[in-house]
Amino acid sequence: MPLIKICGMSRHKDIEAANILFPDYIGFVFAQSRRQVSPEQAEILVKVLDNRIKTVGVFVNENIQIISQIVDSSKLYAVQLHGDEDEDYIKALRLLLPSGCKVWKAVQIRNVADITVAKKIASDMLLFDAFSQNARGGTGESFDWELIKLTEVSRPFFLAGGITAENAAEAIRLAEPEGIDVSSSVETEGYKDFDKMKKLIRAVRNIKD
Repeated sequence: MPLIKICGMSRHKDIEAANILFPDYIGFVFAQSRRQVSPEQAEILVKVLDNRIKTVGVFVNENIQIISQIVDSSKLYAVQLHGDEDEDYIKALRLLLPSGCKVWKAVQIRNVADITVAKKIASDMLLFDAFSQNARGGTGESFDWELIKLTEVSRPFFLAGGITAENAAEAIRLAEPEGIDVSSSVETEGYKDFDKMKKLIRAVRNIKD
């Protein structure tokens, strides 16, 4: 069964919904965004989160010392990099992270070449997202999921970008990801919507092999 990550959680209400609906992961956005949370907010929210749900912190070109501090204070399971972080950056970051903390790298996809390059990145997990000149993610736009099969991606990855309850089954069938990452598709007027989250999670977990 594909894993589910709901990103951009920012309110107590969001965490309460997660504790009921039980996605596999939730994401806190620490980069500049309308969904951004401060380290102090994340620390408070994670204390009321069911500890069986894993937390992922989203960063864009952040100082690695700051990431390390936030990982410690918010007890993050993984760091998700959405900027221009290269191999040297990832290597240096790993030296500061506690044992067991994973590094995920998000890559914006325009064509097969982008996927081919991404496959060589030394991260624990890849996240394929739609390309945007104006945002690093959370746009609600999708890319051609069939591109992934053309490159024979043999390592685990998450799929993001425009995935909804209505098209999740098709996205998973075409791309065969380890999991999916959603944000704007489970929002109403910019805030997480319990009913939309429930519908999305139910759609994914009802997918038959």
